[in-house]
Amino acid sequence: MLFHEKENIHVNLVTLRVMDLNRSLDFYTNIIGFQIWARSSKAVHLSAGGEKPLLVLEEDQDVRPPNRKATGLYHFALLLPEKSDLADLVKHLINKNVQVASADHLVSEAIYFSDPDGNGIEVYIDRPSSLWEWSGSEVKMAVDPLDFEGLFRFETNPGWVGLPDRTVMGHVHLHVSDLEKAKQFYCDGLGFDVVGRLGDEALFISSANYHHHIGLNTWKGTDAPSPEKQEAGLKWFDLHFPQNHSREEAIHRIRQMGASVDEKDGVIYTIDPSKNRIRLVV
Repeated sequence: MLFHEKENIHVNLVTLRVMDLNRSLDFYTNIIGFQIWARSSKAVHLSAGGEKPLLVLEEDQDVRPPNRKATGLYHFALLLPEKSDLADLVKHLINKNVQVASADHLVSEAIYFSDPDGNGIEVYIDRPSSLWEWSGSEVKMAVDPLDFEGLFRFETNPGWVGLPDRTVMGHVHLHVSDLEKAKQFYCDGLGFDVVGRLGDEALFISSANYHHHIGLNTWKGTDAPSPEKQEAGLKWFDLHFPQNHSREEAIHRIRQMGASVDEKDGVIYTIDPSKNRIRLVV
């Protein structure tokens, strides 16, 4: 989990607005294996057993179904510590009749599925970074078939018993309406580096030479509308900065670009050019 330590800029928390809190809570605890970290009448903070939550579920009284054509969350991604964890989870999901997609990305091995509101979820393991292939500043990634036969050799006798406590929020992948504006905001503004491209439709960006902390794509179209505030889906994600001064420098740069920056109850909020909301934290 070297690339998600406090010395690096990374995503460490995702907050979702959900249609039915009890339904979502059942899914995230019984299907994925989150633990309840804190709970109120309208929100639940979920952890993998560690000291901090990774995911927050919030239910609003007037929440509406998401607009599937709008920008917003493509998926959030949970990074597991061991290959055996992924093997046990896949078998667990099969037994629970959860429909799963999969891919070998060369740098990682991943599965994909959706929650009851249609939010995309990736769960993955990284290959050792010493095995990643780089061409200049870009890392080689692919979408190859996942070797399930090889993966299942790592199954354990206890099987899936919930998210390991070393699980982290590995990255988020966002739908955006303009890739160049997104690149300027996240790279020139917030301080990420481009480490991968998929034609002119997707960018992968990171700090500290990770394969990506954020993915950006225009697969819903360059004219995709922004989601309405009360739609189910991504409410915001938290972007961790290593020091106050690195966050202040980023805030100065995005303000120079014309981005809004607001503070409420000691928390700093901003919005990317496609109206994805972000909390900037230290």
